[in-house]
Amino acid sequence: MSIIWATRGRAWGFRFLLKGGLEDPLLEYEDAFAGAGDDAEICHRAGARVALRFPDPLDRKDAAGRVIPHEFVVSGPLAEEIESVADGLRVIWSRPGVADEFERIWDSPKPPPDQE
Repeated sequence: MSIIWATRGRAWGFRFLLKGGLEDPLLEYEDAFAGAGDDAEICHRAGARVALRFPDPLDRKDAAGRVIPHEFVVSGPLAEEIESVADGLRVIWSRPGVADEFERIWDSPKPPPDQE
């Protein structure tokens, strides 16, 4: 199982909070989202991966007033459980360490240090 998670906070810009075990997840992220479109909510299957995008479930906004999006690339057994954005919210957002971690860091003045 691998999870890549990109988002932004109130005062810090887009970054990878989870890297799926990769030193640089950008290529995997771009490949999974290729052809997915620009909609605010996306569940896009890309081979054995799922690219998932949804607005912050608590409607949190950045300093410019934009709703914060969360973008995930999920592979492995968890990807098999995701067929819709609603599935993604249930399977990924509710996982220990995802919603709680974002609650802890989103309002920080600086981005969190690199993880996974």
